[in-house]
Amino acid sequence: MATTQSTVDYLLDQISSLRDTRARKMFGEYALYYHEKLVALICDDQLFMKPTTETTAFAQECTEAPAYPGSKNYLLVPEEKWEDREWLTTFIQETAAALPLPKPKKQKVT
Repeated sequence: MATTQSTVDYLLDQISSLRDTRARKMFGEYALYYHEKLVALICDDQLFMKPTTETTAFAQECTEAPAYPGSKNYLLVPEEKWEDREWLTTFIQETAAALPLPKPKKQKVT
């Protein structure tokens, strides 16, 4: 089951106080970026945060689960936590702060 656009719109609205946040459609599912860092996946209308050792306080609310068949485990955020804008926003900020910057893309030679 693919993620619905309304789920993505709702989550983006919940974290709208964060600037430089976007969702990118990928194979019927979505990747959630904050400051160009991939911080979460939205798959099957569920939110999966990237696990980091720095976000263990937030992980208490989550269970580990694969975002899609064959993926590594992510932190599955319970739907009731989606309504807590402050908690969700802070979780995304803390996750992004713990992740490295994305590697620069190589320029194609023409």
